Amino acid sequence: MSDETRGREDAAQDAEACAEALESLDRIALDELSLSDLAVDAQDEVREGTEDEGSDAKDASDEAEAEEDDSKDDVQSESASGEETALLGSLPADDSLTRELPGLGSAPAVDETIAMGDIPLPSVPSAREAKARHHKMSPKRRNLMVAGVVAAALVAGGAGYAAWNGYQQEQAAIAAVNAHTMMSVQIGVHAAGLDCSTGSKIPVQVSGQDSDGSSVSETLYVDEHGRGIKLLPGDYTLSIAGSPIAADGTIYTVPTTKAQVSVKSDGQDLSAQASFKLKVPSADTVTDDQIDAAAKYAEEGGASSAAVAKVLQQAATARRDAAVNAMSSREAQAARDADARHKATNLYQLDIPVEWYGKVATWQNGNTLCIYLASDSNTPIVTLVAVRDGESFTPDKGDTVLGAASLGNGYTVYASGPVYPYVVPQTINGRTQDPVSTYPMDTAIDLVELTTGNRYTYSQIKNVLVGKDGKADAATKLETDYLAQILMPSIKAQD
Repeated sequence: MSDETRGREDAAQDAEACAEALESLDRIALDELSLSDLAVDAQDEVREGTEDEGSDAKDASDEAEAEEDDSKDDVQSESASGEETALLGSLPADDSLTRELPGLGSAPAVDETIAMGDIPLPSVPSAREAKARHHKMSPKRRNLMVAGVVAAALVAGGAGYAAWNGYQQEQAAIAAVNAHTMMSVQIGVHAAGLDCSTGSKIPVQVSGQDSDGSSVSETLYVDEHGRGIKLLPGDYTLSIAGSPIAADGTIYTVPTTKAQVSVKSDGQDLSAQASFKLKVPSADTVTDDQIDAAAKYAEEGGASSAAVAKVLQQAATARRDAAVNAMSSREAQAARDADARHKATNLYQLDIPVEWYGKVATWQNGNTLCIYLASDSNTPIVTLVAVRDGESFTPDKGDTVLGAASLGNGYTVYASGPVYPYVVPQTINGRTQDPVSTYPMDTAIDLVELTTGNRYTYSQIKNVLVGKDGKADAATKLETDYLAQILMPSIKAQD
């Protein structure tokens, strides 16, 4: 075989390979795939199965004819090329840049002497050739190409699934880490006067189950703001385990309430679900057991050290003892006062009203007892006289019967005296309607307030309740009502 013939065959094979490559690229694009192509393939497979031998012979003949035509075309192309090369040399510079191609119009010219060289360019197959090659493609090859496209789609889908699965795994890993991470939470606490920087912290009992299903039961400590608890995510029950100790030794009443909470995130505020109020009891009622329990929690974690816990315990004890002593002193004084207020005769006994104590004094003569203004012994407030039942009682001149109390032993005690809410305003105003005497303003005020129990001021008595015109009945009622409340009920028969 000559070199020229071999060159033409190589060029034809290169063109065929290029066409097949272009066809493969076209088939790989999913948008070029169609059901019609699959139907044609199916028909081709049937046709190839029944007419395999005849088709092969015909294809061989067509290929031989195509080779002859190609050989002729090559010879003509070479001849034409030589002529064109000669003609291009005589053209102007501008005209040599472009040339007319049949059916394509004007296109940029390429120096064919350089572009073509000795390498034959592959030709683009005609529509008939492309269709013939498509028909010649074996079913196995087409199936492989379809499988390649499907595989590419699966790879793309697999990449998306892998990305989603990776995200899910990342989130699961984060959740797993969080499930084993201690979360700080805040609860609500109210303890008046407590400063945990100088006193001890509040012990909180925590029980429940964490996210791993493990049971939890421990005592944690929070400051006066409810901060200090760290827990794994889970569901818990919180309660106050004991009292903290303030720097001044204050012990608190431990609330009995419990709170159910769920810990889900770090920094979670549980004040709405878990809030506790620690009240301050009277210091004299605090027991040694309460102080010891508070000191125990302070030593175990509520205080910065055991030494600090000991100091707080001593402060609590000292505060309690001082309160007890003060209460004892008050009780002793109250007893002395009660004894001083208690008066007795042979037939009856009574207690001077607390409101009067310290402002009045008494003198006694047999079964007669007089209560008078402490600053003026000549100014009696009320005089008590025991009278046998059935006998009449007449008060001193200028006095009015203000009340009576039956002893139940055959005697009745009568209370009498001036109606100061009426007498005093009249006297101060210079009226002469049987005044007992004249009084300095301070004394007048004391007398009016004592006989009305400080329920009204002198100005009210003078200007509103009684008035300058004098209303004796209204004034008398003010005094008798008050004495009926504070003095007469205390009068009892002597034991």
